[in-house]
Amino acid sequence: MPASSEPFVAVYTQHLPAVSRYLARRVDRADVDDLAADVFAIAWRKRGSVTPGEELPWLYRIAAYQVANHRRRLAARASVLGLLSVPDSAPSAESLVTADAELARAWAALGPRDREVLALVVLDDLSVGDAAIALGVSANAVSIRLHRAKKALAAALGETDSGSSERSPAPAT
Repeated sequence: MPASSEPFVAVYTQHLPAVSRYLARRVDRADVDDLAADVFAIAWRKRGSVTPGEELPWLYRIAAYQVANHRRRLAARASVLGLLSVPDSAPSAESLVTADAELARAWAALGPRDREVLALVVLDDLSVGDAAIALGVSANAVSIRLHRAKKALAAALGETDSGSSERSPAPAT
């Protein structure tokens, strides 16, 4: 165990805002601080296993596991209470695209894997390599998923555009 905690404090200070934004798009805002604390507690315990320069995607991967665990706890709690479902009130990547109704419809038409890879690369501004680390897959797999997701989004946007033009024909001149 290193004698100094300064390198970890620097990583914490640098990446806490990004990890918090990542969490805020996936869970209720009231849970973000607790989950971020859990992410960094795990990161502290496992700090020797991270490759220098890959801290943020490594933290995103830890955060993804924490979000999954958090959702399982919520589902278990809801089932114990006899509720049929837990409303997802957390702001998500979808909330970032809802200002444009066509883009929001196209985003909603995407599958969860497409939305996740687009969110990591486009919204979280990760490189393909860093997104691969965050998703636990190869960079090649992320490139393929990203290409397919962009193609699916473009197709969904094309359907929205063509669908709206079919509904409102051009005026006759």
